[in-house]
Amino acid sequence: MSTETDIAESKGLAKQLGFWHLWAIGVGSVVGDGIFLLLGDGIATAGPAALLAYVLAGLFMLFIALAVSDLAVGLPSAGAMWIWGRELLGDYAGFISGLSYAIGWIIAGGSVGLAMGRITQFFVPGLGIPAAMWGIIFVSIFAVIQLGGVFFSSRIQLGTVLILVAIVLIFGVSTIVSGDFSSQRFTPFFPNGVGSVWAAMAFGMYAYMGPLTLTTGGDEAKNVSDIPRALVVACLTFLFIYTLAMVGMIGLMGYEQFTSLESPFTTTAQMVWGSNAALIINFAAWIAAFTSLFMGTMYSAPRMLYKMGEMKVLPDIFGQVYRETRVPLFSTLFVWACSVCLLLIAHFELLDYGQLSLLLVFAWEITWGIAIIAAIKYRRDHTGHVNDQSWKQPLFPLFPLLGIIGVLFILYGTFKGAVESFGLGIAFLIGISAIYYFYGRQRMDEAQIPTVLDTDAQPSADD
Repeated sequence: MSTETDIAESKGLAKQLGFWHLWAIGVGSVVGDGIFLLLGDGIATAGPAALLAYVLAGLFMLFIALAVSDLAVGLPSAGAMWIWGRELLGDYAGFISGLSYAIGWIIAGGSVGLAMGRITQFFVPGLGIPAAMWGIIFVSIFAVIQLGGVFFSSRIQLGTVLILVAIVLIFGVSTIVSGDFSSQRFTPFFPNGVGSVWAAMAFGMYAYMGPLTLTTGGDEAKNVSDIPRALVVACLTFLFIYTLAMVGMIGLMGYEQFTSLESPFTTTAQMVWGSNAALIINFAAWIAAFTSLFMGTMYSAPRMLYKMGEMKVLPDIFGQVYRETRVPLFSTLFVWACSVCLLLIAHFELLDYGQLSLLLVFAWEITWGIAIIAAIKYRRDHTGHVNDQSWKQPLFPLFPLLGIIGVLFILYGTFKGAVESFGLGIAFLIGISAIYYFYGRQRMDEAQIPTVLDTDAQPSADD
């Protein structure tokens, strides 16, 4: 057995992603537009202690990433969570995990597309184009670029993520070195009590969701060992740059002002950069939305659906590849169409996007939970396969246990005051389970696709 197992040898996709391209997918998927508001929400909730809350949130995301890192190398695939669940826990677990993940990014396609449209209106207010229409324009452009091939799209992502990271770094350093920065504004550190840290941590966990997106590059990575390394570096990147930004924001303004700020990044930047600050920060927010939508919704979700179609649990058409560029064809068009529909629904105010955002959290919590359990089973039951790989997560089983704690904390923090939204998540789970039992299971049984781990397993003494 080699590091690149048979399951990763998809003939349809091109292996053109290097370490930094994978890193950019991970960072860009985390650093969405919402982070520019969620940092302020955390500070308003916990005061200076929000620093501790967001560091803990970032560390928990790192723990979840490390918990599944063995699978990212041992079973690299565009289907990532679908493959991991199926191989270790069975077809049903894989189906629920993979489809939940894809649907989560499709939901994000609507919400982030709408945010991009609103930011674009700031730059061209005189055109009178509704935000949702701008979102449809961008989603359509991104779909066309994606169909042009992963070589081109991954390099666009890398360039924009580097610009975004540079802006946030400059912002953080500028606020700290400015003459108005004062360490006295961090006192008292727990103005709203120690318990407020847990409330702010829920904002942090939501803000930092997304780094596992890069694992769907498993079929296109030049070296699958780059996947877990890129996961770790991506988590450390967003943890560092946003901690730096929070230190600057609190030290410059003090936590008390954040309860009334609609755009804390803009307000803080204006104190340092002057009248052009709004233009710069809105540009950064636009890039943040771009990186999330471009390689989250329009890259990662189609890869998941493509792999599920290729392995017969979804209709065969999902497994089609555009031969000219070796990109999932129908899956990309399907995700584009769903995103357009969600943007139209938002334009006509037919759905509550707040509820949809919570459904996204629920869907990804399902995915992460299944992936971590699969990772534990992989280490326990397939020692030989694990030992053949070039990467092994350190300190096992520490990170899977911490990852499970993080998943449970996110669930509690997100839904403790939103029982109806949790009920919507349960209904969602029942719905996709019905799709599996009434459709997907029959297709899998007819296809009789063997699992790689069972095929490669050594015979027992009883054989």
